Amino acid sequence: MERADEIYLIDMWRIVAREWRWFAGTAAVVLLATFAYLHASRSQWEATAWIQLGQLGVAPAGQDPKVEPFQRVLERLDTVGFQNDVLKSVGVPVEAPEAKLYRRSLKLEPLPYASVIKLRLRAYSGRDAAELASATVTVLQAIHQRIEARPLELARKRLGEVEASLKDARAEQARLSREATGGKGDDARMAGVLLAGANGDVRTLEQVRNDLVTRLADNYTSGTSMAWPIDVPADRVFPNAPLTLGMGVLAAAFLASLAAVARHALRRRGAATANFA
Repeated sequence: MERADEIYLIDMWRIVAREWRWFAGTAAVVLLATFAYLHASRSQWEATAWIQLGQLGVAPAGQDPKVEPFQRVLERLDTVGFQNDVLKSVGVPVEAPEAKLYRRSLKLEPLPYASVIKLRLRAYSGRDAAELASATVTVLQAIHQRIEARPLELARKRLGEVEASLKDARAEQARLSREATGGKGDDARMAGVLLAGANGDVRTLEQVRNDLVTRLADNYTSGTSMAWPIDVPADRVFPNAPLTLGMGVLAAAFLASLAAVARHALRRRGAATANFA
């Protein structure tokens, strides 16, 4: 088998050497086509952004604390309407080549364990790619700010009411304390009984206020944002020159060999026909 392979390779070399013009011509055409493709193709850069979904610490118990459910956000980002809003926000016509590339290249990778969506997109320059990624996050932020505005307003209003009630309860607690310590007889005893109830009211209101303050803190309530800065590598992602050239060289070698073999076969067939005649 090894001997047969060796003979076959030697025969191939002889064919290529005999039909070197066809081999060289075909290889030159393929390599020129490869260089032309690299020169004519419009370069593309890719930007990567990580969207940290906002959450509401004041969400009712048992409900998803995120501003918008994870799957709904993914569906929203994939809609034509949302993408058009992003393009308009940066002044790109929705039918422009840049817009088509944005829609075609937009890729979403959900990371539910971190409440993060990894977003990748392409543009015809690194700056445009970064701008589109930033605009995508900005448009989503604006939508989520409208969604969370009412719940946050109600929570802050509730906190204000609790703090006002707590202020009144502390004032009543102080008054009863003075009456219980400075009064005499039944009035003092009655004030002492009422003071115990006032103390309980103050503790309850303090607990409610502290819980609301904690839930509204940044640890539990935060807006949609970018988890990390946008990443745009300095090198273009398309066309990949080393890969394209490598594939071009392989294609040139294969097609040139095929052309040489085909020319050799035609030459032998012509010779055989002439001898037969």
